Amino acid sequence: MRKTCFGLLLVLTLLGALSACGGASEESAAPTSSAARPADRLILATTTSTYDSGLLDYILPTFEAQSGITVDVVAVGTGQALAMGANGDADVVLVHARAREEQFVAEGHGTQRYDVMYNDFVIVGAPSDPAGIQGLESATEAFGRIAETEAPFVSRGDDSGTHIKERAIWEAAGLNPDEFGDWYIAAGQGMGAVLTMANELGAYTLSDRATYLARRADAQSEALTLEILVEGDPILFNPYGVIPVNPQKHPGVNAEGAQKFVDWLTGLEAQELIAGFQRYGQTLFVPDSAAWHEAHPEGAAEASDAPNPTQAP
Repeated sequence: MRKTCFGLLLVLTLLGALSACGGASEESAAPTSSAARPADRLILATTTSTYDSGLLDYILPTFEAQSGITVDVVAVGTGQALAMGANGDADVVLVHARAREEQFVAEGHGTQRYDVMYNDFVIVGAPSDPAGIQGLESATEAFGRIAETEAPFVSRGDDSGTHIKERAIWEAAGLNPDEFGDWYIAAGQGMGAVLTMANELGAYTLSDRATYLARRADAQSEALTLEILVEGDPILFNPYGVIPVNPQKHPGVNAEGAQKFVDWLTGLEAQELIAGFQRYGQTLFVPDSAAWHEAHPEGAAEASDAPNPTQAP
């Protein structure tokens, strides 16, 4: 059975990661990068958004049933996931920080980056909207108003893809969060926890749309009253890529299993599953692989120009 871990600050080996989650026994734990991993086990290091949104629970059973490969998911921030890959503690990474991903491949840690899907980030906050940002078309203007009014803002603060994007927006606005006061709260937590914190504090935050909608749809969680206040700015575009870890650097990785997973994830069957995954009547991720665009050429141009990527064909 697939064991899912999340919220880890540092993963040195899969055994440590699974143990931290109350996970595997000595017999069932997958070996670390120092020894060859079995062909029927795959370690996927990914972001909390793919876990918190429910996407992986939706698509992975199909891959596992068809391939006979059990996928051990370690859901952390993008920075942590890439560090796992660079250390040989994962076989494949699925993340959303394009520049970091390209650097990962350029440094030889990964074999190749493959487009998988995209969605967008949204700025959410309390309905009272003390900074008056609702309806703004510019994310940088919204961030500027939040800083000017010193309205509470909760940051992931964890080197995740969302945190990297947030820092880029502050920079585009000519602002440095390292110089902010107590109104700026670096949580060091995953997206779900940050949404809960922002909800309790009546604060603003930046969220990927998928996790936000999943939390709104989760009847088991506390009522989430945060509203989407700013969306559609091109700077909020959020692409995801998948990268097999380079076996030349880490001979112990399950390179064959990783490539099978990548080929399946970017193939039409998985892309159709991604296209059909919805919350609140909205598609959470838009397929973006080469195979998808080859099969759906009519949607490629419109998708690239869509102001709200989740509404693209």
